[in-house]
Amino acid sequence: MGFFSGVPVSIKGTGMYVPDKVLTNDDLSRMVETNDEWIRERTGICRRHIAAEGELTSDVAFRAARDALLNSGTDPLDLDMIIVATNSPDTLFPGVGPKVQGLLGAEKAGAFDVQSGCTSGVYALSLAAGGIASGIWKKVLVIGAEVLSPLIDWTDRNTCILFGDGAGAVVLGVSGEGEGRFISADLRSDGTKHDQITLSGGLVEHPASTETLENKLHFVSMKGNDVFRFVNRIIPPFLRQFCLDSGMEPEEINWWFFHQANQRIIERAAERLGISPEKVVINIDEYGNTSAASVFIALHEFFGAGGVQKGDRLLFTAFGAGMTYGGIIYEA
Repeated sequence: MGFFSGVPVSIKGTGMYVPDKVLTNDDLSRMVETNDEWIRERTGICRRHIAAEGELTSDVAFRAARDALLNSGTDPLDLDMIIVATNSPDTLFPGVGPKVQGLLGAEKAGAFDVQSGCTSGVYALSLAAGGIASGIWKKVLVIGAEVLSPLIDWTDRNTCILFGDGAGAVVLGVSGEGEGRFISADLRSDGTKHDQITLSGGLVEHPASTETLENKLHFVSMKGNDVFRFVNRIIPPFLRQFCLDSGMEPEEINWWFFHQANQRIIERAAERLGISPEKVVINIDEYGNTSAASVFIALHEFFGAGGVQKGDRLLFTAFGAGMTYGGIIYEA
């Protein structure tokens, strides 16, 4: 855990994009043995957005990025770096970041991807804020983008009900007078649990073969009960200590942006932390689990609704494959 020192860093603007196609719980009930009530009770999800055929992660990332640049009044030529958080890149290489940099015409910017499970968004946000605070960059575009639908086994009701496609983006820059600032961040991992969420086919460990196809190793696999237990055991005490180490009690955080993985997990964590439900931002009902994009999508919608006031403290937190987890605090 550490505090951001040096140059203060603020959020300049946000953006998002989700595909037009909507897949409801009733639609899923015609694909696998499930129903709307079963999905809602266990996850809180009502619908999710699914990319059109041929719509890539770089496409959804570009649209969210363009929205964030417009919202912040930023010219692509003013960007120093583009960081894309994703677990579903178009290809292993090139990364999504360089493709988006080219699409935007951000000729002076570097670009790279961060892949660290669903925590990738929080990791990327911390990297961007740290880079500006240190003086390396002045303006950074951070994007969380996922097109997970081609990587889902649509015959597996344990995973296919969870995920949706979409992207969110945020522009960070040097704080001006009266603007907000990032306060602290804590990024963690427990690699002993690396087998709880996996997509193992097609690379070094399991090169693509007839066998990997037959065993469905090219789809997301999750040990749901193990993940649920890990999150409920680790995340609440981690967040409490993160707040205390940052010089505040959990109840002093005005708005909580949890990774939108499961509404039951979010509500249980909030209850254990003694957080009022009114302080927790939830939009999983509309989008499902958009992985690295979920925190950014929630932030954009909340900012757009005018939910943040000057001096409010926001905490962004996520967990994901690895198992990784982390948090970052921002004062508006």
